[in-house]
Amino acid sequence: MAKREDLQDWVVAALKAHAGSASIVQVAQHIWTHHEKELHASGELFFTWQYDMRWACTRLRERKIVQSAEVSKRGEWRLAS
Repeated sequence: MAKREDLQDWVVAALKAHAGSASIVQVAQHIWTHHEKELHASGELFFTWQYDMRWACTRLRERKIVQSAEVSKRGEWRLAS
């Protein structure tokens, strides 16, 4: 069963799978492809995971793992160097 806390790791894994940067849609597709069963079994998170994925990216930005929105292209998430 997936938890909101898992989404940060999943976002990082998706970005790494896309050479360090990806669109929000690509990240969502990666998460769905690799974690669909876990999401289905996650109760309420199944209905909110794409919203929560965006919050996970915000937390990753606060931790300096993902570049800030000011230096990234609109709709693109990029791992910080």
